Amino acid sequence: MLGLFSDAFDDPESYLHHQPSEAYLTRLLATDTFIAVAAFAAGQVVGGLAGYVLNKFEQERSEFYIYDLAVAEDLRRQGIATELINTIRHTAQQRGISIIFVQADYGDEPAVALYTKLGSREDVIHYDILPGPRRPDRLPPGCPRRAAGIEPDLRGSCLAQILGSAQLQALDGGD
Repeated sequence: MLGLFSDAFDDPESYLHHQPSEAYLTRLLATDTFIAVAAFAAGQVVGGLAGYVLNKFEQERSEFYIYDLAVAEDLRRQGIATELINTIRHTAQQRGISIIFVQADYGDEPAVALYTKLGSREDVIHYDILPGPRRPDRLPPGCPRRAAGIEPDLRGSCLAQILGSAQLQALDGGD
């Protein structure tokens, strides 16, 4: 499936040059937060969908993000992508997932047409933010330095990095 994604997205650097180990893939596929679906013809992968279940914070629900979806170029426009998405729709319904979402690139008219046929459009702006070092030198007054998992954020307030259930209840005013 990685080869199919590499060809479809013209991105061998991401999909072929740093492939994960079998052990990593086994662990990933064993989780309930990753789902991959493949379509086969004559023993070859001709379509693939990979995505992630996102457990939400604001409500007891989850959403599914289609991260990659591709069909072999010579087999496109034959319903394979629709069937891959329908498989995810069925799986999502069985698992109680509330919504499936996907993004399309401007100019990718076949993808836009497919997603328009299957769902409603929401115009958003997507940003990639690279991870980097935090700046604990900017502590606001009254913010304890590294106390109880608290670190400063760049807006000048204290930010809890890791919240346990007791901390969440305290934030909500619960017992």
